[in-house]
Amino acid sequence: MFTGIVSEVGTVQNIKEMEGAKQLSIKASFTDTVHVDESIAVNGVCLTVVSFDDEQFTVQCVDETLRKTNLGKLSVGSPVNLERSLTLEKAIEGHIVQGHVDTVGTITRIDKQGADLLLRIKFPEEFDDYIVGRGSVAMDGISLTVARDEPGSEFTVAIIPYTWDYTNLREKKVGDLVNIEFDVFGKYIIKYLEKRGL
Repeated sequence: MFTGIVSEVGTVQNIKEMEGAKQLSIKASFTDTVHVDESIAVNGVCLTVVSFDDEQFTVQCVDETLRKTNLGKLSVGSPVNLERSLTLEKAIEGHIVQGHVDTVGTITRIDKQGADLLLRIKFPEEFDDYIVGRGSVAMDGISLTVARDEPGSEFTVAIIPYTWDYTNLREKKVGDLVNIEFDVFGKYIIKYLEKRGL
């Protein structure tokens, strides 16, 4: 479980092709306290550490993960948002994020409005019911508030300068893919109502 508060931006150091999977080695500052089997969110995807050294940790992604997220598009040198799993001593400063990406969205606009940067994201129509104005959404592992629920299966989020500077969003451009995880409580409510035909 995570909160969507990115602790740092790591860098992909190596990508190893495996049968039906890829192995990613990611440089990060906290590897001296990592352990094997630890869960780390990489661009919002919960992955398991399989090995580590003083400079990097290694995780493996199966084909299904690569197909359903933007991790399959990573290359050596790619910046990735990192968050270690929630502990009982850590405050929930974002919202509850599972690290289970629902879909991939595409950035359609990046606009500056005052101090904010507005990102407009298009996503598959089947997930329309999961977006509500002022609701929570995780994008590449970042806990964000939906500024506007746009027509045509799009939504807009406002990014403060700090978030822009200290996540991989600063590298994004129109057309780039972002991992989206919708609010888990909203998903349960929608499932409950659907089962009762409401």
